[in-house]
Amino acid sequence: MGEVQQRQRPYVPARTLDTEFTLIDSDPHIRRVLRYARREDYAVGAATAAAGPGLMLVWERFAPSYVGKGGFAPIMRLAGVIGLTAGFLQFYNRSIFRFYGFSENQREREMDMREMVDKVKRNEPLYGTSSLSPYMQGVASRNSRYAGVWLHIIPWFNFVNHEQHGVDTAKYYQQAERELEAERTNTQ
Repeated sequence: MGEVQQRQRPYVPARTLDTEFTLIDSDPHIRRVLRYARREDYAVGAATAAAGPGLMLVWERFAPSYVGKGGFAPIMRLAGVIGLTAGFLQFYNRSIFRFYGFSENQREREMDMREMVDKVKRNEPLYGTSSLSPYMQGVASRNSRYAGVWLHIIPWFNFVNHEQHGVDTAKYYQQAERELEAERTNTQ
């Protein structure tokens, strides 16, 4: 009994949901979600952020609070912070739902394919490198997988690079092979 046996922990695969559009990533890194956001996501987020302070101003005009000098500024600051938080969460939610395939995501699928194929061609890891052990990467993945669905309950973002994203990465390597073969035949 001198040897310490290391127990192999089971791999927990990502659950695939039946959605109308193609799943891009079940646990995208926060940087990817922000990078893939569309202009309309920014517009909706900005409108949501402005709604809170805007409504406070409208209410003050129609039903004055009579708080006196300096009493309204703290209320507006609080409304501004709450509005900015709500605006960011709305913006983030719209973007991450496209990764999950909950809404139309053709543009994001093309961006994803281009990004990953370029990484394959450069011989880089698809989802970045991490200093965490594979077990801790799995823990991080299981904790943040499909977290965007519950963003309105508890804001939870993926800050960890890992390999567990719920998609078959073979498509990136196959596309890279096709492109490299096409480049090789064009140069001959």
